[in-house]
Amino acid sequence: MLKKLAQLAILRYRPGIIGVTGNVGKTSTKLAVAAVLGPSRRTRFSRGNFNSELGLPLAILGDFSDSELKIASHDTPSGEKRIRKIFFWIKVIIVGIFNLIVKKRGYPEILVLEYGADRPGDLKRLLEIARPNVSIVTAIGDIPVHVEFFSGPEELAREKSRLVEHLPSAGFAILNYDDETVFKMKDRTRAHVVTFGFQKGAELRLTSFKNNTESRKPKGVEFKMEYGGSSVPVKIDGTFGKVQAYASGAAAAVGLIFGLNLIKIAEALRLYHPAPGRMEILPGVRETNIIDSSYNASPLSMHAALDTLRDLPGKRKVAILGDMLELGEYSIEAHERAGRLASQSVDLLITVGSAAKILAETARKSGLQRKNVQSFDNADEAVDDVEKAVKKGDLVLVKGSHAMELDKIVEAIKEIS
Repeated sequence: MLKKLAQLAILRYRPGIIGVTGNVGKTSTKLAVAAVLGPSRRTRFSRGNFNSELGLPLAILGDFSDSELKIASHDTPSGEKRIRKIFFWIKVIIVGIFNLIVKKRGYPEILVLEYGADRPGDLKRLLEIARPNVSIVTAIGDIPVHVEFFSGPEELAREKSRLVEHLPSAGFAILNYDDETVFKMKDRTRAHVVTFGFQKGAELRLTSFKNNTESRKPKGVEFKMEYGGSSVPVKIDGTFGKVQAYASGAAAAVGLIFGLNLIKIAEALRLYHPAPGRMEILPGVRETNIIDSSYNASPLSMHAALDTLRDLPGKRKVAILGDMLELGEYSIEAHERAGRLASQSVDLLITVGSAAKILAETARKSGLQRKNVQSFDNADEAVDDVEKAVKKGDLVLVKGSHAMELDKIVEAIKEIS
């Protein structure tokens, strides 16, 4: 029923639809696009990680609150808060039917929707609900997350490419020029192609990237955007890593398509802030700084986070890393790679989960002293030791798949104001 209501809502209101997919940076890109278009267009974006056949209709049918959506999310286990869940879904259906009968004046002009693909056929089912006019593919990587139920990275990439294959000829495919797998998708669409990235050849090029500090404390990111002979500086506080530049680049490409100039786009991006748990900087106990990337992890995002940790100032670099899940047969290789990189980036490594023990062992073999490596089975077990381990002036990265619950560790070591 939700699917049919969402389809009918799109037919009735005919909003422009911007679809975002990829294995890294979907949510950041979605929020950056909303920040760019928000000042000039009525824009609604799918909140949280609602990118499935159940979640996508929610953004189409109504602007529900975060607390309501949490009831319907995986954060509320099945069997809990059943009465509230029933009333929420009844409300969704009533709102959906009411908006079809009585045309709502304030319905968004633009919907920014996130399209997830955990299994073959997922994108096809989502596209039956809502087909974008503009599609963004962020990054895939050589070992993508969610590959567990696919025959390999190639099949997963083909699934993701459906988002550009189904574009109309008057639509736009916005592709990451730096990711070879994504860039090749230009041959799978009849739409206009716009590329973004750091490499020469990208139509919207990102340059001069750096992680900013102030008084040796992490502050944010800074870079330039170049397009059509023009260049503007962009500063975004409170977040780190090139993933934020990529998200901004994709959002800027959308802004250009909708007639905005680079100056207005750069001004709008100052209002962009990533979702919690995605390379967000937080003050920690004992004058530490936390890079909170606890929401999720893939091989590509793990490497980017460790690179950021290495490049930022800190008395000690501490990494608290959890399992990267849904990698199937590629799990061992991915955790070994991360372990080798961690050995070059951190002074203290704490891992959480069974797969992350492979990461820890590889880091030891790659030169990190045994006394500087600790491993725990779960976040609850690790909390007390982590609290004792962090020292004044540490820069602490916390990153792992959502199911590892590393947000508990963030809560334990962040400064309570």
